[in-house]
Amino acid sequence: METMGAVPMAGGWLLSGIWLPLCGQSWLDTATCFLGMWFVMTVAMMLPSLTPVLWRYRGTVFAAGTSRPGCFAALVGTSYFAVWTGLGLLVFLTGAALAQAAILWPALGRLGPIAGGLLVLIAGVAQFSRWKAQLLASCRVASPQASHAWSAPLSALRAGALLGLRCCASCIGPMAVLIAGGVMDLPLMIGVTIAVTAERLLPAKARTAEATGVFMAAPGLLLLAQALR
Repeated sequence: METMGAVPMAGGWLLSGIWLPLCGQSWLDTATCFLGMWFVMTVAMMLPSLTPVLWRYRGTVFAAGTSRPGCFAALVGTSYFAVWTGLGLLVFLTGAALAQAAILWPALGRLGPIAGGLLVLIAGVAQFSRWKAQLLASCRVASPQASHAWSAPLSALRAGALLGLRCCASCIGPMAVLIAGGVMDLPLMIGVTIAVTAERLLPAKARTAEATGVFMAAPGLLLLAQALR
């Protein structure tokens, strides 16, 4: 992905090559490359907070007397990351459409820095919302609970999918910052990973989401101010 380069845009910013078929690639090649990168990235980022959930699920399945509890935990993880891959496809389609629009209409392309700063600012402010608090609360209590009904493979897949949907919704803000700042930016990826993991594993009274929101909103304001100068 790092060899894909960037495209100079109207307004003095660079459009990442991950959104465009470069060097003779087809759109299918570009989408496949993006989804491969997205899958590896999300596994690395979400596994620290997902592992305790899968471990508790495995223990509950084992206590219920189900054979091969590890297989059911693997099914939960599989459907969880399948949801994240689906989100990645949606992100790529949206990003590719916006990239094409910015190339075709330079006036729209000049709005890129403003849009990026505004996106980061909104993502930071959203960390203080009741909606974010409710999502985090549901993520903390929504660890898949196993019983005899939950021991069926389809139920394990459903549990992982529901957990993945909650996680995707909860991570919209931090992931938006990652996308705006550069999906391939390793330091930013590590920062988002730490923030997401802390939000899920630390108690609500730690107010981790609000602290993360400050670190997100401040750069958003700075980027927006620079773009509007």
